[in-house]
Amino acid sequence: MSQKLNFTLDNRLALCSDFVRCGARVADIGTDHAYLPVWLCRIGKCPSAIAADINHAPLQRGIDTINHYNMSDKITARLSSGLQNINADEADDIVIAGMGGELIAKIINDCSFAKDSSKHFILQPMTKSEVLIKWLCENGYEILKQDCCTASNKCYTVLLVKYCGKTEEKNEDFYYMGKLSPQTNETHLQFINNHIKRLLKKAKGDIHFGVIAEKLKEIIHND
Repeated sequence: MSQKLNFTLDNRLALCSDFVRCGARVADIGTDHAYLPVWLCRIGKCPSAIAADINHAPLQRGIDTINHYNMSDKITARLSSGLQNINADEADDIVIAGMGGELIAKIINDCSFAKDSSKHFILQPMTKSEVLIKWLCENGYEILKQDCCTASNKCYTVLLVKYCGKTEEKNEDFYYMGKLSPQTNETHLQFINNHIKRLLKKAKGDIHFGVIAEKLKEIIHND
């Protein structure tokens, strides 16, 4: 008999789970404790999942969680560098959360089936979201949805993307703003304000970052 869940997802993982389609087979890359795939399968949103990690120790933590909740019939734990050991026919929605934007871009770039437009990628960069968004635009990926949340007193963004084949060069401020609406959403505003603070610090060494910060301020205050 399945054991009752004794954990809830924090806001960061909960937002990732919201972006997963009902009925989708999910792959969680960098799974650590495997909380997300266990949650998705236990609430019935996903019929199956792969919990993947590049390192043995976090993968073992995931295996312990899977076994604790008797979910090994639905969730497979797998040692994998990014999506290298995952086949296209095993996952519909791929969550890549809790790592830097540059690494997320590399994982997608190295994935053999990333250009299958039926696949959805749910991306949660811990740092350098602007680098990730720039890469997505330049490599034919469309941002379907973007939102923000706060967890442990930090503000995070989550992107839902898929391959569309159309490459775009955007104004630089778009790479920081994405599809957020800071004029009407307080959490989005907090996320952009954090960008502005970082840009203003970097502007002491390069005035260009100050120009971007001022552009973002202008967008924020232009209803």
